[in-house]
Amino acid sequence: MIDLSSLASTRQITLRTVMRILLDRGAVSRAELSRMTGLSKQTMSEVFRELEDGGWVQLAGRTQGSVGRSAATYEVCADRALVFGADVGGTKIHAALADMHGIVLTELIEPTDLRGGEHVVGQLARMSGALADAIGLPAERILAGTVGIPGAYDPRSRQLFMVPNIEGLEGTPLVDRLEALVGFDVQVGNDVNMAAKGEQWLGEGKDVDNFVFIAVGTGIGMGIISERRVLRGARGAAGEISTLPIGSDPFDGRSLRAGALETAIGSAGIRGRYEGSGGETGLTVREIFDRIGRGDAIAIATLDEVARALAQAILAVSAVIDPERVVLGGSIGARPELLERVRHFLDRCMPNAPHCTISELGSKAGLYGTLATSLDALRESLFQTPGYDIPMPGAKPLEQIP
Repeated sequence: MIDLSSLASTRQITLRTVMRILLDRGAVSRAELSRMTGLSKQTMSEVFRELEDGGWVQLAGRTQGSVGRSAATYEVCADRALVFGADVGGTKIHAALADMHGIVLTELIEPTDLRGGEHVVGQLARMSGALADAIGLPAERILAGTVGIPGAYDPRSRQLFMVPNIEGLEGTPLVDRLEALVGFDVQVGNDVNMAAKGEQWLGEGKDVDNFVFIAVGTGIGMGIISERRVLRGARGAAGEISTLPIGSDPFDGRSLRAGALETAIGSAGIRGRYEGSGGETGLTVREIFDRIGRGDAIAIATLDEVARALAQAILAVSAVIDPERVVLGGSIGARPELLERVRHFLDRCMPNAPHCTISELGSKAGLYGTLATSLDALRESLFQTPGYDIPMPGAKPLEQIP
């Protein structure tokens, strides 16, 4: 096995250059690689010997030469290095493995271990091994992993905070403990940031340098892509717009716990608005939304108030971040009735409102974001270059799992 990070400097650069060309261009002959890199045929033969011995490249086929002779072409063994991604929620964990091209090879969904804490860490480690077993490859091929958590991760203290939905993870050094179990480098990020990264890779954020992803459901959160990079903030809490002083009193005790905006337009806030205005009690948010189509005046008024508050939040965000696009997701954010009203109110409070749309990746945006983050880390490790934030060859969204 070749360790691309420990070779002598000149050879290391040469190997990385050849690998990157093969990874970006696909099947290429040795002669063409020699022309592209300026390397001699002898040097190229030596490079290929090392890469083939390490299992990094393989014969792809043959191409017809200009004088009738065919030439062998080579390609990267895409599954020589794998990346792991896991979107961790309060009720389930959705994990997957992808190859170096960003092709998802297998995925797994399990209920989140209700015991929380160390048990969830152990569950993540076990799932990474189970995914490798499912495709018949050794777990040692997993070289990078990313976990999305409904909370914030402070890179300075290397601890999680603001994780109310999973018992025992608050204050946990998850990265250190998970890396000790799995043997590969692990990153941790906020789940909404991961969803924004997923949208950048395969969703509504492709080819957009500056946009935000706003998830509205039980709670509300935002992931920020600024100049094509995830904006995390000093403590990993950038985008926690649930605390914006919009829609309710930020000094109210309930707002202090959940945030003023979340108190106003989260699922509990929507139910409270509807019931407090004389609507039927005990309905779910979905049932309240469904009543809009039947002309329920209280449901219509409730949604108007929610959309107005969300438009105010987008106005505040735009004043600071100036996004080109706003992508809405989550069980509430993905409702077209809400999008229509948000656009209506934005046009009345902003002269140049950002384009608002709904995520087409749905609940998989966060998983794609963890894989994209892992691919960035893998390529930076292999090639010693900044993150690779453009779509990988052949990468495409998976079909939605019910």
